[in-house]
Amino acid sequence: QVQLVESGGGLVQAGGSLRLSCAASGRTLSSYAMGWFRQAPGKEREFVAAVTRSGDMTYYADSVKGRFTISRDNAKNTVALQMNSLKPEDTAVYYCAGGPTAATLRWAGGNYWGQGTQVTVSS
Repeated sequence: QVQLVESGGGLVQAGGSLRLSCAASGRTLSSYAMGWFRQAPGKEREFVAAVTRSGDMTYYADSVKGRFTISRDNAKNTVALQMNSLKPEDTAVYYCAGGPTAATLRWAGGNYWGQGTQVTVSS
């Protein structure tokens, strides 16, 4: 079992930046591929980004490619999502998730989830 806790959300103006962090406890983070998902009001949860266990490969949704960067620090048991050039349509609750592979994360979701952190982008 692994417990995930997100932080770093908040209110930012369009064009601004935020950095989300996900801290893991219970098991070493290197056992899992990690990802970020988001859910906007009235919409289904969607994939945002994923990183492999070693951090050598990353994957992004088309809507965030070139603006968001996922990274991990296995020594510190953390995963981060750097979000630049934020748009109002990025407003959502952002969730950290862990799973066996980046591919399963992307297409089937995670086995473990954090509680989410709110990101609001004003126009």
